[in-house]
Amino acid sequence: MKVQAMGLLGILRLVIIFGFMEIGKAQRKSFLISCGTNSSVTVDGRRWIGDTVPGNNVTFSASGIEASTGTFSGDPVYEPLYRTARIFTDSLNYTVQGTPGNYFLRLHFYPLVYMNYNANDSVFAVESNRLRLVSEFNVPGEILNKNSNLLRSGGNSSFTSLVKEYFFTIDANIIVIDFIPSKGSFGFVNAIEIIPVDDKLFNDSVRRVGGNGGSSSLNLDTRGVETMYRLNVGGSAVKPSQDLDFWRLWDVDSSYMVNPDAGSETRNRTNITYASPNNTFVAPLPIYETARILSNTEVLERRFNMSWKLEVDPDFDYLVRLHFCELRFDKPNQRIFRIYINNRTAAENFDIFVRAGGMNKAYHEDYFDEISSKSNTLWIQLGPDTTTGSAGTDALLNGLEVFKLSQNGNLAYVQRYSNIEGKKTSKSFLWIGIGAGIASIAILAALVMLIVWFCKRKNKDDDDDDAKKTASGWKPLFLHGSIANRTAKATGSTVYQNPNGTVRSGRRFTLAEIRAATNNFDERLGIGVGGFGKVYKGEIDDGTLAAIKRANPQSHQGLAEFETEIEMLSKLRHRHLVSLIGFCDEQNEMILVYEYMDNGTLRSHLFGSDLPPLSWKQRLEVCIGAARGLHYLHTGSERGIIHRDVKTTNILLDENFVAKMADFGLSKTGPSLEHTHVSTAVKGSFGYLDPEYFRRQQLTEKSDVYSFGVVLFEVVCARAVINPTLPKDQINLAEWAMHWQRQRSLESIIDPRIRGKYSQESLMKFGEIAEKCLADEGKSRPTMGEVLWHLEYVLQLQEAWLHTNADAGENSVSSNPDLGPNDVGECEVQDATN
Repeated sequence: MKVQAMGLLGILRLVIIFGFMEIGKAQRKSFLISCGTNSSVTVDGRRWIGDTVPGNNVTFSASGIEASTGTFSGDPVYEPLYRTARIFTDSLNYTVQGTPGNYFLRLHFYPLVYMNYNANDSVFAVESNRLRLVSEFNVPGEILNKNSNLLRSGGNSSFTSLVKEYFFTIDANIIVIDFIPSKGSFGFVNAIEIIPVDDKLFNDSVRRVGGNGGSSSLNLDTRGVETMYRLNVGGSAVKPSQDLDFWRLWDVDSSYMVNPDAGSETRNRTNITYASPNNTFVAPLPIYETARILSNTEVLERRFNMSWKLEVDPDFDYLVRLHFCELRFDKPNQRIFRIYINNRTAAENFDIFVRAGGMNKAYHEDYFDEISSKSNTLWIQLGPDTTTGSAGTDALLNGLEVFKLSQNGNLAYVQRYSNIEGKKTSKSFLWIGIGAGIASIAILAALVMLIVWFCKRKNKDDDDDDAKKTASGWKPLFLHGSIANRTAKATGSTVYQNPNGTVRSGRRFTLAEIRAATNNFDERLGIGVGGFGKVYKGEIDDGTLAAIKRANPQSHQGLAEFETEIEMLSKLRHRHLVSLIGFCDEQNEMILVYEYMDNGTLRSHLFGSDLPPLSWKQRLEVCIGAARGLHYLHTGSERGIIHRDVKTTNILLDENFVAKMADFGLSKTGPSLEHTHVSTAVKGSFGYLDPEYFRRQQLTEKSDVYSFGVVLFEVVCARAVINPTLPKDQINLAEWAMHWQRQRSLESIIDPRIRGKYSQESLMKFGEIAEKCLADEGKSRPTMGEVLWHLEYVLQLQEAWLHTNADAGENSVSSNPDLGPNDVGECEVQDATN
């Protein structure tokens, strides 16, 4: 009885201890604060209390301004929360009564416009409990310049809001969050979220990358942590409501992969358990139910590593957390691989089954690495370890998180934003490279002469790295022995490989099939003429309409462009890129077969035809589609692809006016990691050509951005980019439009057919985007991702204007009047340095 009583006493003591622990945990409650309002809202199943609601245990030092917006274009789930904000022009702090311990702090920002306060103009800092979180912070700039997956998207996939998440330990009974606007500016915040965190979320001792197995102490008791990335690898996004412990957002990983096709997705949603009780708070089980594995038999050019490229802030320490769960193998030594972080081995002989203790066991590993002041990229790679003798050269990853660690009480990195306010640049634009140092009249005269000369001139030399292919002149493909290898594909298409290693897929048509499809190249079926040759509308044997491009032997484009077009489009698949169906290379012919685009070129809908004009909203949607295609080209592969011939005749429209980029004959693979540009002879089209590229013969993605900026002005003005019949100050569209844009008077030269049918604010922002694209130096231009974000914001402004001006219907523009300046077609530049 005594022993039994002692046992009961021990049990009672444990119950009391755990009871106090639960009471202590209960006291550390969450705080969900809706800013700028005296009412409360329910969002995603949680109640957010207005910051001026009495008895909310929240106080702030200054009232600031309670702002609200009537228009909203973000994630509809967060609409009730993001419609209000607190704006402050002087320092303001929120004080929350809490208890000592660990917390997640999330700050929610939605860049709204309220009265004279525009989020584009706001710059401020934030501190909490002596930890600097951000400095010189601009929300739209952060959205443009960061790839953090904590951005929240709206219905059209444009990122419209931002959540900044931090983890820190407090040793007092209050949490203080200070907002400090920069001099002459203001700041704002929409919502504040404070979540207590279990002590076991982070271990203080973490394996150091490249440290020969050594560990480093994170000292999290004295350091703050910022969440940079949180990715569900191989699966769909996991929403905060699916992560009930800490309400974390887990984004998809594919957009951060160097090559998404390098790994295939796999899933197993049964019998997943945590390898250790300490893991239960680390990630929700849905993260471990999906994964990405290395092997993918459908990849034409198989890569031996799965790679994720993540942009981070330089000169900080980082914690990389990798989540694993073996979903297939039920014994050890079946899947063994290596883990690389920033090209250094983080782990080798990595067997998930052994480390986790079995199959379907959720497990994670943490690694510590330092990023120097000269780098802003974090590489995560998983690849086979062929020295282990495992059953397969495979790898697997379920989830990925990256955390930034504070330095001396600072987590802030001052981001130099890309001229968000659209301020005037001090440099004037010149048609650089033609008669440098000559007076403006001589420059224009020389330009006109060069246009005539290049239009008549036959190119003698192709691009630098294609010269050997075409040294003997224009020849059909079979003379070069190009079709050497043929393998069947499950899709029914065919894969061809040249002796030089070029891999391409698609149907190989016979010349007889092409002649039948085009009625023996009937001129009445002609739908266009380009530098490569004529384009015909045809119907292939299954009744599918196709655009059939037939090379002209007298053209300055030939084998190199033909090969490049097939090679590029064999690798690329995107909604906003024209698809290649196949090709023909018989009897001295070089023919490409594409999907048919019912509405032709963007150029034909702007001027030079009797087609009805596009509305301003339609023009914005077309520009956004083209920008998405170019953004995919620039970021969809490890080195990216530079189009090199962006213009309105290479932007095609399908039956629904969805824009697709076309004509990849001049495209180039981007520079390798150790280079900033590709040195190559100049090719492109006058009027669209990047002057920096023309001058230096150094090609970058920013050359496409410049050309796209010219396209944007062409969309506004609906006139040719080069028209020698106009007064000398109007000949070049880029120079002429920039003159008016710098005076903020772009509406003076807008297409008269849409005058009065657009939001003035949307046109103003549109002009600012185009102006940024045409910056003198490539490094000052935005990326295509930044251009895309701006354009989607412009579209939101136009849609809001249409909603409040219902009588300005999209289809109420007048029919096609006099088209104004004559359509003078641009002339392609082929190796202009010869």
